[in-house]
Amino acid sequence: MAQTHTLAFEVGVEEIPAFDLDSATKQLRQMVPAAFDDARIPYESIEVLSSPRRLIVMAYGVADETPALEEEYRGPAAKVAFDADGNPTKAAIGFARGKGLTVDDLERREVKGVDYVFATKSISAQPVAELLPPILSQFIVDLKWPRSQRWASYRAYFVRPVRWIVAMLDDVVLPVSFAGAVSGKETWGHRVLAPGAHAVDTAAHLLDVVRAAYVVPSEEEREAIIRAGVKKIEEETGFTAELPAKTLLEVVNLSEYPTPLCGTFDEEFLQVPEEIIVDAMLMHQRYFPLYDGNHKLTNRFIIVSNGDPACSDTIRDGNERVVRARLDDAKFFYEEDLKKPLEAYVEKLDTVVFQESLGTVRDKTARLVKLADHLGRDAGLSETDAADLSRACYLCKADLVTNAVIEFTSVQGIMGSYYAKAAGETDQVAQAIGQHYQPRFAGDDAPDTLVGKLTAFADKLDTVCGLFSVGQGPTGSSDPFALRRSAIGIVNMLDDGLPVSLGAAIDVALAALADQGVSFDAAAVRAEVVDFFVTRTKVILRDAGATADAIDAVLAAGVDEPAVICARTRALEAARAQMPEVMVDLATAFARANNLRDAKLGEDTDAALFGAEEKALSEAVDVACARVPQALEMGDYAAALTQLAELRGPIDAFFDAVMIMDEDEALRANRLRLLNRFVAVFRDVADFGKLAPAKAKGKGKKKNK
Repeated sequence: MAQTHTLAFEVGVEEIPAFDLDSATKQLRQMVPAAFDDARIPYESIEVLSSPRRLIVMAYGVADETPALEEEYRGPAAKVAFDADGNPTKAAIGFARGKGLTVDDLERREVKGVDYVFATKSISAQPVAELLPPILSQFIVDLKWPRSQRWASYRAYFVRPVRWIVAMLDDVVLPVSFAGAVSGKETWGHRVLAPGAHAVDTAAHLLDVVRAAYVVPSEEEREAIIRAGVKKIEEETGFTAELPAKTLLEVVNLSEYPTPLCGTFDEEFLQVPEEIIVDAMLMHQRYFPLYDGNHKLTNRFIIVSNGDPACSDTIRDGNERVVRARLDDAKFFYEEDLKKPLEAYVEKLDTVVFQESLGTVRDKTARLVKLADHLGRDAGLSETDAADLSRACYLCKADLVTNAVIEFTSVQGIMGSYYAKAAGETDQVAQAIGQHYQPRFAGDDAPDTLVGKLTAFADKLDTVCGLFSVGQGPTGSSDPFALRRSAIGIVNMLDDGLPVSLGAAIDVALAALADQGVSFDAAAVRAEVVDFFVTRTKVILRDAGATADAIDAVLAAGVDEPAVICARTRALEAARAQMPEVMVDLATAFARANNLRDAKLGEDTDAALFGAEEKALSEAVDVACARVPQALEMGDYAAALTQLAELRGPIDAFFDAVMIMDEDEALRANRLRLLNRFVAVFRDVADFGKLAPAKAKGKGKKKNK
């Protein structure tokens, strides 16, 4: 058996940002196997590891050389490759050249009675040690970073300056260099616990050397250490830690040798709203808060240290001083903000620009109040709830200029709810202010109350309409204002039963923008906004498992209210599941009738010309024409579909017994008018032709030419 080797490749850098490190690790896990396969380098397994100061690739069972290959290609037929005199044509010459051969190297072979030319290309084995250096160098170049930098006089870019490179095949150093760093046999240890260079005698020992230098080179292993430390602290304190995935990932990739420690802050700070304390710890310091059995915040928190465990007391004390300063600021800001009622901050919103062409946040507030008046009427709110809605829309942005929110931005809205309560606003107003940014993302909860939902609806809709009106709608994958997220929130609230019309609200929102002097083509922008919401609705339905043809069939009926689109699509899917044969046959019959009908003839039929099957179909259509609109008016889409299903028998019998394209012009025209009436029943329900199998769509035309 041929000898195999171990490859160790390490790029040592200054500390890489946490999320960038996670991305680079995932990129390498795809890039490395793909590059080895492309180069035909045999290997047994590949491992990609990382820490804040390094990216490591370990490849095990790497062969001495690539396998020799003999590749065979079939070219053009011999009669095409050579003329009557046996001379090669351009086809033969081009085929040979493309394979790196001459015409003389081509062979003739018979395949199923036809002579073809073949090219056989031999690829010799290549030493892997010679192939690896350029491949490893390319890994450094090909990594994608959100931001890169240059350093010293080097022109190469990387996320952070590269300080060392290890590239070894067993004990042989492979020549790799990048921006002044040249590969060697030395790695660097933990900055505090094992600073400086550490020798690596052979590739297989790189990870052992790194671990001995107090570096845990695996993201998964560091997370396990942190979770184990957190669990131990929970057992010791009787409290429970909150580990948000985003913050945990960041902490995992900020430390090379993590040690969880428990810290304490003064209980007096618990008088501050806990959202500020949590923001200060999680977002600013990357500490994990601890909660008691009633899920109330305690004055204990978890620090993940990257220092010397022997100095834990000193590290804990330093972090406690830092958090004390942060919480002292938070307490001061909160108390200062409470000295004025929330309403007093509304005027200051004139100093905050919402968007260059759309004015200030104060302008946005005025538009929200106008929307609130309309939404309150549309939703049929009581006088009290309508007043709360208007008040919530007037105050919901006021906390943006408070000291606490300026310092701790993630608590916007939440602080507004605290200040509203302190100022004597109703509980419903305070709650609506606190929740008006919800739902923030897919799966997030909507506000709890109808007033809260309408406040959130108004805020999101004004943003969408405003940015579309100034030409700032999303393009491709670019959505800097997160309008798709806002639209998804609105669609989900409407789908959950929010009792307002999106189309009417769009009209009011655009009118409010025009009243403030924003110039735009109202009809064109309205069409864009409606289409934007319809597209989001389609995406939501597809993600939930609805089929594309059912969605398209519903949309073809001219529906553009998201709640109606969702309800009708689900009802249509349910009908197809409950009576599959009926729906398939009905769709097929509709497609056939739709292909044959002649709209120019109108829908006025002459009953005197009817045979039995025509009469039965006409009577069934009359019943459907009366009942389907009633069902749609009541919002009972399932009943409308059930009524349409009743047409299946009469239309099948009609097609089986009646020659539609009769030679008698009067009979033919009367029958086509009957088909016009049949198709018209479906007009406001769905385009059943989009549900029909492909073969059925053309069936009627072909038979009745």
